[in-house]
Amino acid sequence: QVQLVESGGGSVQDGGSLKLSCVSSGSTISFNTMGWYRQGPGKEREMVARIDAGGMTNYADSVKGRFTISRHSSANTVYLEMDGLKPEDTAVYYCNAAGLLTWGKSARRYDYWGQGTQVTVSS
Repeated sequence: QVQLVESGGGSVQDGGSLKLSCVSSGSTISFNTMGWYRQGPGKEREMVARIDAGGMTNYADSVKGRFTISRHSSANTVYLEMDGLKPEDTAVYYCNAAGLLTWGKSARRYDYWGQGTQVTVSS
């Protein structure tokens, strides 16, 4: 069974930095895409940053220039370096692994989530 475990969350002041890590276990394949999503108080879950197996990234406009996603593909590990944190970045951050598993003429989509780690930014 695939599990994703996040770590690195915490409480910082406005302008501070944190680095989130997500370690996976139970998978024998390299995930197509890994990413970070967040859900703030009273808000819907939103994409923060994603990275594919080739290293291509995309970011939410609200975090461009402040957050950096990276991954260790062979280990199915993904990181999120967050600099210049703002109070509006306060949220539970979730790790995600998604893609399409193919074998012969068969295919199956997969979409795994971690339990989340809290990030709180105070002004």
